[in-house]
Amino acid sequence: MIPSLWLDRLRQQADRRRALGRDRAIHPAAGVDMCSNDYLGLRCDPRLAEAAAAAARTFGAGAGAARLLRGTGPLHDELENALARWKGTEACLLFNTGFQANATLIPALVGAGDAVFSDALNHASLVDGCRMARAGGAHLGIFRHLDVEDLETQLSTWRAQAPVSALALVASDAVFSMDGDAADLPALLDVCEGHGALLLIDEAHATGLLGPDGAGLAQAQGVHGRIPLVMGTLGKAIGAFGAFVCCAGSLRDHLLNTARGFIFSTALPPPVVGAALEGIRIARAEPWRRERALTLAGRLRQALDQPAALSAIIPVSVGDDAEAVRIAQVLQASGYDVRAVRPPTVPEGSARLRITTGAHLEDGQVEGLIAALTEALATTRRP
Repeated sequence: MIPSLWLDRLRQQADRRRALGRDRAIHPAAGVDMCSNDYLGLRCDPRLAEAAAAAARTFGAGAGAARLLRGTGPLHDELENALARWKGTEACLLFNTGFQANATLIPALVGAGDAVFSDALNHASLVDGCRMARAGGAHLGIFRHLDVEDLETQLSTWRAQAPVSALALVASDAVFSMDGDAADLPALLDVCEGHGALLLIDEAHATGLLGPDGAGLAQAQGVHGRIPLVMGTLGKAIGAFGAFVCCAGSLRDHLLNTARGFIFSTALPPPVVGAALEGIRIARAEPWRRERALTLAGRLRQALDQPAALSAIIPVSVGDDAEAVRIAQVLQASGYDVRAVRPPTVPEGSARLRITTGAHLEDGQVEGLIAALTEALATTRRP
C-alpha cells in the first residue's frame, strides 16, 4: 500500500507533466527506424547474434559476479585489449552502461578541493557525475556550450585561487546526442594541457562512426590516442551493449579500485561481450557502413536546409512540447519511427524531433521521410 502523502505527490507531479505536454510512456518499436542509435545497422546482424550464441555456449549466459570476484572471463580481457588498440590507448576498463561509467568515474577522480568543468549541454550521465563530485566537495564549473574560451577563463580563475595540489578535470561529449554537433577536441586538449587538467571525452555517438578507422571523433580530428580518458559505448554503432573507458594503465588501476559503478556491478554477460567483439570487427572491416550512415544524414540535412555536420543525428527544432509530440505521431502514422524530445532532456522551449540515420536504411525510406516531414512541418509553427 502506497502511503496517501506519496499518492498525492505522485498525482500532482503526473498532472503537472500532462499540463506541460511532457508526460512520457514507453512505446514499442514500429515502422522504419529513424530514431535509434544503430548507426551501422549492426543490431540485427546475424553475425553478432551468432557470436553471442557462441559465447553463451562456451562461457554461459551470465557472468555470475562482479569483475573483481569471479566475473572476469577471457572475453572481457579480449574486448578490453581490442578497444585499447582501437582507441590508441594503453589500457581499457569495461563498464555496464555509459551512464554508469560517467556517473561513477568522475567522483572517483575528483575529490574535495579539486574541480570539474562541464560543457553546458553535456549528457545527463556526465552532469550527474559532476554533481556527485560537487557533493563530495569539488568545485563545479559549467562552461558555455562548445566555448573553449569560456572554459579557459574559468580554469584560469579557479587555478589562481586553488591550492597547488588541487586537480582539475574537464568533461565533454564528443558528439552531442541531442544536437549532433561536435566538440573541438584539439582546442579542448590544448586548454587542458596548458592548465594541467585531465580531459574526459564521451565518444558514445562517435565510436564506430567517425574517423578513418571508425575509432571516433579523436581520430577524425587528428588527436587519436592523445585524450587521457575516452568513454564510449557498445550499444550504439557497435550494435551490442555495454561501455568502456580507454586510458593509461595508471588511470585504469585507479578506476578499478575506486569507481563504485565498476566495483559493485555484475560483469557484462559473455554473450554481450562476444557480440561486441564481433561488432567492433565488422565496424573496422566494413567502412561502407559509416559512409552510408553519414551520407544519408547529409541528404536529410540538405533537404531540411541545415548546415553540414559530422554526425548521423539530425535535430528538427519545433519549440513547443505538444507540437513536437504531434508531429512525431504524424510521422509514426506514416510508418516512420521518429520521437519527440522535450525538457528536461533539452532546454526549455527547444523541443525537437531527433532523427538519426543508419546503414540499414534504404534510399526510398529516407526520401519518404523527407516528404512526410516536409508536409507535417508545413502546418506547424517553428521558432
